Amino acid sequence: MNPTTHPPDRRPVRDRNGAATVAPPPAGTARRRRRPTSQQWAAWAFLAPVSLYLALFYAYPLYRNLDLSLRNYTVRSFVQGDAPFTGLENYHRVFDDPAFGPALTHTVVFTAVCLAFQYVIGLALAVFFNQHFRLSATLRALFLVPWLLPLIVSASTWSWMLNSDSGVVNAALRAFGVDPVNWLTSPSWSLTSVIVANIWIGVPFNLVLLYSGLQSIPRSLYEAAALDGANAWQRFWRVTFPLLRPVSAVTLLLGLVYTLKVFDIIWIMTRGGPADSSTTFATWSYRLGFGNLLPAFGPGAAVGNLLVAAALVFGLVYLRVQRKQALS
Repeated sequence: MNPTTHPPDRRPVRDRNGAATVAPPPAGTARRRRRPTSQQWAAWAFLAPVSLYLALFYAYPLYRNLDLSLRNYTVRSFVQGDAPFTGLENYHRVFDDPAFGPALTHTVVFTAVCLAFQYVIGLALAVFFNQHFRLSATLRALFLVPWLLPLIVSASTWSWMLNSDSGVVNAALRAFGVDPVNWLTSPSWSLTSVIVANIWIGVPFNLVLLYSGLQSIPRSLYEAAALDGANAWQRFWRVTFPLLRPVSAVTLLLGLVYTLKVFDIIWIMTRGGPADSSTTFATWSYRLGFGNLLPAFGPGAAVGNLLVAAALVFGLVYLRVQRKQALS
């Protein structure tokens, strides 16, 4: 006789009152069912490198930055690790600092203006290149050059172009009979100069994302709108822009996170000056922690945490909006 495997006995069992109940499976069967399968082990194996990377390069630096902001670190205590716990004292110092108000204003203006112009210019270029004319691919590749260059090269180039004495921008102004402008050394123009440079660098990023979003919109929708008598502006406003909202939301969120932490461009071009006229939270945090003979590691970390908190808030708002759109 060939042995056969029988399913576990699940016959009804009578309790004290005579009611029929089903007997639970044997304990050994439950244990066997709880053992991870080969697919689950494979999933954990693929997840382990990502988890390790996030823990080492994201979670631990955030923890260390939070610890710095809650202690009174000096150079000696930073090396020996015996800094006393001070709670929120470093945050109070930051909020009471006279530089907090101007730095907050400059950060908001810098971020808002850069985001608006980068998105508008990037969207206009994406719609333009979506026409698929001759040399469109070549021109798109050329527009990617500012994004591919190292930030130190881009910032140094803009510093040379906006130089008060030998810059090509002032040379062009003189050719048209306009007085030269102290772009980088005037408190009235320093913030504008770094904004223009950052817009130039960020436009290709918006162009790439928005152009990829335009490629996913079916051509049949434009043909149907044209048959209904819609002109070019109506097709853009009623077809392109609504269908591009998910990609636009991701583009603006990533641009916001990137712009909040811009440091290289501002530091190379103006170092946050003159007279703190182009200081943002990013440059202020660096100057507090590393720009003085007596570094203030705690307040510098506190300013950095304010940037992290701002990015986190906008990220949560984005997730909430996306969840509402998915449920609607």
